[in-house]
Amino acid sequence: MKRTMAVMAGLVACLGAVPAGQARAQTATCAPRAQVIEKLASKYGETRQSIGLGSNNAVMEVFASAETGTWTITVTSPAGLTCLVASGQAFEPLAEALPAPESDA
Repeated sequence: MKRTMAVMAGLVACLGAVPAGQARAQTATCAPRAQVIEKLASKYGETRQSIGLGSNNAVMEVFASAETGTWTITVTSPAGLTCLVASGQAFEPLAEALPAPESDA
């Protein structure tokens, strides 16, 4: 919880660099992608672990640190605005295989 608040506070500080008209349309948990990525890397040591394309061409990314176990999920709009969706601790990378299909016989 403290980490989430710290990330949000850092992103709010980043919003000061956004033009006033654009800042009014943003929530406190969004900022230009480059600023979000830099903050996740420099403050938490998180790097991108996975990526996916969502609805309306939004890009979902998972950032995590193997060293600290922290993780953050972001969504970036086609316009380049990145918003925090969730964050937490105890990240563990997995590569699970699908279960073997059952036969009908």
